[in-house]
Amino acid sequence: MKFSLKILLWTIIIMALALGFSGFYFVNYVFETSLEREVGQAMDESSILGFAFETAALSVPAKYSVLPDNTVEEIASNLERGGQSTRRLLRISDETKDVLYASDGFEMDDALLLQTEKNIKTYRIIQVGEKYYVHTGTTVNALNRILYLENMKDVSEVFTERAMGFSLYRRVTLVMLFAGMVIMHFISSLLTKPVRLLTEATKRMAAGDYAYRAKKISQDELGELTKDFNSMAEALEQNIEKLEEEIEAKEEFMGAFAHELKTPLTAIIGYADLLRSHKMDEEKSIMSANYIYTEGKRLEAMSLRLLDIIVAGKEEAQLQTVQAETIFGYLKDMFYGGRDMEFVFSYEQGEILAEVNLIKTVLVNLIDNACKASETGSRIEINGSLLEEGYRFAVRDYGIGIPEAEQHKITKAFYMVDKSRARSKNGAGLGLALCVEILKIHQSKLEIESRAGEGSCFSFVLGKGGDLG
Repeated sequence: MKFSLKILLWTIIIMALALGFSGFYFVNYVFETSLEREVGQAMDESSILGFAFETAALSVPAKYSVLPDNTVEEIASNLERGGQSTRRLLRISDETKDVLYASDGFEMDDALLLQTEKNIKTYRIIQVGEKYYVHTGTTVNALNRILYLENMKDVSEVFTERAMGFSLYRRVTLVMLFAGMVIMHFISSLLTKPVRLLTEATKRMAAGDYAYRAKKISQDELGELTKDFNSMAEALEQNIEKLEEEIEAKEEFMGAFAHELKTPLTAIIGYADLLRSHKMDEEKSIMSANYIYTEGKRLEAMSLRLLDIIVAGKEEAQLQTVQAETIFGYLKDMFYGGRDMEFVFSYEQGEILAEVNLIKTVLVNLIDNACKASETGSRIEINGSLLEEGYRFAVRDYGIGIPEAEQHKITKAFYMVDKSRARSKNGAGLGLALCVEILKIHQSKLEIESRAGEGSCFSFVLGKGGDLG
């Protein structure tokens, strides 16, 4: 059952119970009040009849010392007809409670009569057919006789009014319940609208529409729930986009890796088959062997780079304090005189916080990429400067540069701006991807400044040695 229907159902149940009990109490209260008033009037009328009977008995001739029975009947008959628009129902009994006079239609048992004693007034409410009466009893002292006077007062109208009250209240209750049901249906629909919107949002998201957001239509707890749900959906969408990007990157990586393997393997297999199946002169044999050796070394270098990236992405750096001069001394020894390039080293003295071998790998890769992007004899600058936030390394070349549209892609594995140029120099597009992974575990990142045809500058900042501990 829907939540809005539950609210509606319970509201109608509570309203029905409340209206039912309150209506029953109200009608019964009016009925009991009216009946109590009628009983009071009946008791007063009984007293008046008794007084009237005693007064009438005083007019009996003095020759009677005891009120005769026929006189009792005559007085009772006069009282029955007198002073009322309708005939009274009376019954008079003697001292032994034998009936002396009874009005036509007075057919009551003697239960009340037996309870009536001298100076004791009694009453009861009885039903005769479809009518209700207040049956009263009292004693009359008339001319040395104690008589018992009973009177029946018709109170059917009070019971009729109660029945009409219940009937009217039932109709009013039904109308109010129907009106309440319509109003509560509107209110419950309004109150549960945020829940319905959230349900719609979850269905849309489950169907793959992760950009869909639930509309916030209230400022209460449900509104806060909608806000939190949208925040959760935003985080979920970002995570899914990140996963999709990672999956896409892995697919691109696998495609590029397969392509990079295919080129050297084709050359290796081709030249190996040529050596195996043809007898060639010494010069062609050496050339074929050289191709096999060159492509094999490229495969070896690419495999080692991939391994370095995998390891760098999983391990934590073992940081230690080292002098910047030590790292620059290593770079000078490696690159001076080894290539047909003009290397310019400039650096400030200072301590850095790093894992030395990994940072050496980063700088070697950056310098190696600078060499591949530059023509023979070009100038390559390796700079180190002490900043307030740390120590900055920078490698600048004046080679082919990188177009701005491609700068965000070059740190991906196997991506090369100029593929033919990179492959001609045994490049596989893995150097910068490795640098990014190593800098990541040093809490640093690679900054790139480049313009096509003007060269590039790759830099990063490491913590100072004084920051350790």
